[in-house]
Amino acid sequence: MKINCFFLIGMSIILSSCYGSKSILKNSFSAEHSEIIMSSDSSTPMRVFKITNKQDSLLLRMKSHYIKATPSDAVLQRFVSRLYATVRDSISLGVGIAAPQVGILKNIIWVQRFDKENIPFEVYLNPVIKSYSDKKQTFREGCLSIPNRTDTLNTRAFSILIEYDTMKAEHKTETVEGFTSVIFQHEIDHLNGILYLDHLNKEVIDAKSKN
Repeated sequence: MKINCFFLIGMSIILSSCYGSKSILKNSFSAEHSEIIMSSDSSTPMRVFKITNKQDSLLLRMKSHYIKATPSDAVLQRFVSRLYATVRDSISLGVGIAAPQVGILKNIIWVQRFDKENIPFEVYLNPVIKSYSDKKQTFREGCLSIPNRTDTLNTRAFSILIEYDTMKAEHKTETVEGFTSVIFQHEIDHLNGILYLDHLNKEVIDAKSKN
């Protein structure tokens, strides 16, 4: 009985140690990505991945991963700053961007909050949409990763309930409506390997099926 007990305790320690290491590895940036991120200062934009490049396109279709909100993480701080510099770069001038769009598969997005005074840009870690309103809205969308194209989508929810982490390691929940909710839906799609063209294709298929 004692032997079994000690054996179980020992296995528990080993397993927790293994999974703990795996968890830490999953939450952090790889050595390769850390080097890329830290190779330039915080105001330097990163290369935007585009579907016109085969390798870029493959990565843009991959699912991103959880990132631990660690205020003291210098690589995370630098990456968030460079991601912002990318979306605000004169070549881009977007209203939102997701980490996969610069080749980093982490759950990080920047969104311009048109629903707030002075329409600030804000960063969100691990954002998840918990619910969608039945009410829809129509907006014309473009994407930094899809050059020279915009399309009108009719199926974006008017209102969404989101959960996310802040850079201060706070976990928050809020309801977002209108155009700002479209930006959130667009950028969170990127974290799941989804492009707005996928929604457009679905709209076309649905329309044909009704005829």
